[in-house]
Amino acid sequence: MDAVVIFASLTGNTEEAAEIVASVLEQEYDIDVEIYDAMQADAEDFLDFDLCFLGSYTYGVDGILPDEMLDFYDDLGGLDLSDKVFGVFGSGDHFYEIFCGAVDTFEEQFIKTGATQAAPSVKFSLAPDEEEDIKQLHELAHSAVRQWKEMNE
Repeated sequence: MDAVVIFASLTGNTEEAAEIVASVLEQEYDIDVEIYDAMQADAEDFLDFDLCFLGSYTYGVDGILPDEMLDFYDDLGGLDLSDKVFGVFGSGDHFYEIFCGAVDTFEEQFIKTGATQAAPSVKFSLAPDEEEDIKQLHELAHSAVRQWKEMNE
């Protein structure tokens, strides 16, 4: 079993969350994990891994995808990931009416690929520094491993 974590981060908060997920997989399951900034990755990279994680910040008041994720989003929708397990996480700001809209948008796109969702997507305000945020990111990683094992028994 192997994993990839692809993220888009403006301030480093979503990157921090990506590192938390990768750390759980590496330290607790001895899984090889690749971490890529979305600017150096393609959606097709998900085809090479069993566990696929995506982290994105949400841009602006309307809860939209960051510009650097638009093509990635479109490409993701054209993939068949039916033998993969996915997890989505991301940062947002409760100040805005739509909180972490990019997380919801990517979750829907992953579902269209046929991939199995590991756990509910993780949304955090600004940085994953609350104990509950970190706990949810850990659970996302644990759930992905459990889901993959169940699918491959």
